Amino acid sequence: MQSIVILMTLLSMALAIPSQTYDPEYDNFNAEDLVENVRLLRSYGKCFLEKGPCTAEGSDIKKIIPEALRTSCAKCTPKQQQLVRTVARAFQSKLPDLWKELVLKEDPKGEFREAFTQFLDNSDITALKMKH
Repeated sequence: MQSIVILMTLLSMALAIPSQTYDPEYDNFNAEDLVENVRLLRSYGKCFLEKGPCTAEGSDIKKIIPEALRTSCAKCTPKQQQLVRTVARAFQSKLPDLWKELVLKEDPKGEFREAFTQFLDNSDITALKMKH
Protein backbone atom coordinates (compact mmCIF):
# COMPACT_ATOMS: atom_id res chain seq x y z
CA MET A 1 0.00 0.00 0.00
CA GLN A 2 2.82 2.39 0.87
CA SER A 3 4.46 1.81 -2.53
CA ILE A 4 1.20 2.79 -4.26
CA VAL A 5 1.08 6.04 -2.29
CA ILE A 6 4.70 6.78 -3.18
CA LEU A 7 4.07 5.96 -6.85
CA MET A 8 0.99 8.21 -6.94
CA THR A 9 2.93 11.02 -5.25
CA LEU A 10 5.76 10.75 -7.79
CA LEU A 11 3.28 10.65 -10.66
CA SER A 12 1.45 13.73 -9.42
CA MET A 13 4.77 15.55 -8.98
CA ALA A 14 5.81 14.66 -12.52
CA LEU A 15 2.52 15.95 -13.90
CA ALA A 16 2.85 19.18 -11.93
CA ILE A 17 6.22 20.04 -13.50
CA PRO A 18 5.58 22.42 -16.40
CA SER A 19 6.58 21.22 -19.82
CA GLN A 20 9.73 22.76 -21.27
CA THR A 21 8.10 22.99 -24.71
CA TYR A 22 4.62 22.95 -26.16
CA ASP A 23 3.21 19.64 -27.35
CA PRO A 24 4.94 18.76 -30.63
CA GLU A 25 1.66 17.34 -31.98
CA TYR A 26 1.35 20.14 -34.53
CA ASP A 27 5.02 20.46 -35.46
CA ASN A 28 4.16 19.05 -38.87
CA PHE A 29 1.21 21.41 -39.37
CA ASN A 30 1.33 22.57 -42.98
CA ALA A 31 1.64 26.32 -42.50
CA GLU A 32 2.42 26.84 -46.19
CA ASP A 33 -1.00 25.51 -47.20
CA LEU A 34 -2.61 27.77 -44.61
CA VAL A 35 -0.82 30.95 -45.66
CA GLU A 36 -1.38 30.32 -49.37
CA ASN A 37 -5.15 30.11 -48.81
CA VAL A 38 -6.32 33.56 -47.69
CA ARG A 39 -9.84 32.29 -47.03
CA LEU A 40 -8.50 29.59 -44.71
CA LEU A 41 -6.09 32.05 -43.06
CA ARG A 42 -9.00 34.44 -42.43
CA SER A 43 -10.99 31.56 -40.94
CA TYR A 44 -8.16 30.80 -38.49
CA GLY A 45 -7.92 34.48 -37.63
CA LYS A 46 -11.63 34.63 -36.86
CA CYS A 47 -11.23 31.53 -34.70
CA PHE A 48 -8.39 33.19 -32.76
CA LEU A 49 -10.55 36.30 -32.32
CA GLU A 50 -13.52 34.21 -31.19
CA LYS A 51 -15.53 35.53 -34.13
CA GLY A 52 -15.91 32.22 -35.93
CA PRO A 53 -15.70 28.46 -35.58
CA CYS A 54 -12.39 26.73 -34.92
CA THR A 55 -10.89 23.54 -36.25
CA ALA A 56 -9.35 21.19 -33.67
CA GLU A 57 -5.92 22.61 -34.55
CA GLY A 58 -7.22 26.18 -34.33
CA SER A 59 -8.68 25.58 -30.88
CA ASP A 60 -5.44 24.09 -29.60
CA ILE A 61 -3.31 26.86 -31.08
CA LYS A 62 -5.65 29.55 -29.74
CA LYS A 63 -5.03 28.27 -26.20
CA ILE A 64 -1.27 28.86 -26.39
CA ILE A 65 -1.29 32.18 -28.26
CA PRO A 66 -1.39 34.40 -25.13
CA GLU A 67 1.56 32.69 -23.44
CA ALA A 68 3.55 32.36 -26.68
CA LEU A 69 3.10 36.07 -27.34
CA ARG A 70 4.05 37.12 -23.83
CA THR A 71 7.18 34.95 -23.82
CA SER A 72 8.17 35.42 -27.49
CA CYS A 73 7.51 31.72 -28.03
CA ALA A 74 9.96 30.64 -25.31
CA LYS A 75 8.35 27.19 -24.98
CA CYS A 76 8.12 26.67 -28.74
CA THR A 77 10.29 24.06 -30.39
CA PRO A 78 12.42 25.39 -33.29
CA LYS A 79 9.85 23.96 -35.69
CA GLN A 80 7.00 25.68 -33.83
CA GLN A 81 8.94 28.96 -33.91
CA GLN A 82 9.22 28.62 -37.67
CA LEU A 83 5.48 27.91 -37.97
CA VAL A 84 4.56 30.89 -35.78
CA ARG A 85 6.74 33.19 -37.84
CA THR A 86 5.29 31.92 -41.12
CA VAL A 87 1.68 32.35 -40.00
CA ALA A 88 2.25 35.71 -38.28
CA ARG A 89 3.95 37.14 -41.37
CA ALA A 90 1.09 35.91 -43.53
CA PHE A 91 -1.43 37.67 -41.30
CA GLN A 92 0.71 40.83 -41.40
CA SER A 93 1.06 40.88 -45.19
CA LYS A 94 -2.21 39.33 -46.42
CA LEU A 95 -4.70 40.32 -43.71
CA PRO A 96 -3.21 43.37 -41.96
CA ASP A 97 -6.54 44.51 -40.48
CA LEU A 98 -7.12 41.09 -38.97
CA TRP A 99 -3.52 41.10 -37.68
CA LYS A 100 -4.17 44.43 -35.95
CA GLU A 101 -7.27 42.95 -34.29
CA LEU A 102 -5.27 39.94 -33.09
CA VAL A 103 -2.55 42.18 -31.68
CA LEU A 104 -5.09 44.38 -29.90
CA LYS A 105 -6.89 41.35 -28.48
CA GLU A 106 -3.78 39.62 -27.18
CA ASP A 107 -1.66 42.66 -26.29
CA PRO A 108 -3.99 45.64 -25.79
CA LYS A 109 -1.36 47.70 -23.92
CA GLY A 110 1.46 46.89 -26.36
CA GLU A 111 3.61 45.43 -23.60
CA PHE A 112 4.94 42.52 -25.67
CA ARG A 113 4.90 44.01 -29.17
CA GLU A 114 8.58 44.96 -29.36
CA ALA A 115 9.85 41.62 -28.04
CA PHE A 116 7.49 39.66 -30.30
CA THR A 117 8.48 41.72 -33.33
CA GLN A 118 12.11 40.99 -32.48
CA PHE A 119 11.23 37.28 -32.25
CA LEU A 120 9.62 37.45 -35.70
CA ASP A 121 12.69 39.19 -37.12
CA ASN A 122 15.09 36.56 -35.73
CA SER A 123 14.09 33.90 -38.24
CA ASP A 124 17.47 33.91 -39.97
CA ILE A 125 19.25 33.10 -36.69
CA THR A 126 16.81 30.28 -35.93
CA ALA A 127 17.15 28.87 -39.44
CA LEU A 128 20.94 28.76 -39.05
CA LYS A 129 20.63 26.99 -35.68
CA MET A 130 18.28 24.38 -37.18
CA LYS A 131 20.79 23.57 -39.95
CA HIS A 132 23.64 22.84 -37.50
